[in-house]
Amino acid sequence: MDFCALDFETATHEKNSACELGICIVQDSKIVETKTWLIKPPSFPYFHQRNIDVHGILPSDVKDAPRFDEIWYEVQEMMYGTLMIAHNASFDAGVLRGCLDYYGMFTPKMNYLCSIQLAKKSWNYLPKYGLKHLAEYHDIQFKHHRAGDDAEVCARISLLAFEKLFLTSNDEVSDFMKLKIKAL
Repeated sequence: MDFCALDFETATHEKNSACELGICIVQDSKIVETKTWLIKPPSFPYFHQRNIDVHGILPSDVKDAPRFDEIWYEVQEMMYGTLMIAHNASFDAGVLRGCLDYYGMFTPKMNYLCSIQLAKKSWNYLPKYGLKHLAEYHDIQFKHHRAGDDAEVCARISLLAFEKLFLTSNDEVSDFMKLKIKAL
């Protein structure tokens, strides 16, 4: 099983306002690397207070950070050829598309899957499927709403779900989740 789990935090409601990105790389069903980038969004120095209240990232934290277009090639290389998984994937895929569009960059051909959908198939008896609730259910400690931590927890929950569903390869995941896998 090979995939990357991805998570964005944003400065505003705008899809291009990524202020932090976390990616967790899984190869052969093992987490091999988690990387986080602070990002200076186009809205800098403006951050909406509601967003700050969620993730705690301040404009001063990103004043010397690179812009999205300055990190994209490294990010793309890490993600190349793998399935992307995110918790509430439509949000993260939208932010990725928003950033790529803003900087006039090519959108790669990539499929993505939402770990909420995966969790609902794996543990259909749970009352909630938020990342925090699933982490508590599986006794996983993390700092919620920080991109690297959220991406890694997403990867861990996805691996647990694949194990519970007896899915051992990307082809099996594609067959089992075919209606839930979307193209970026």
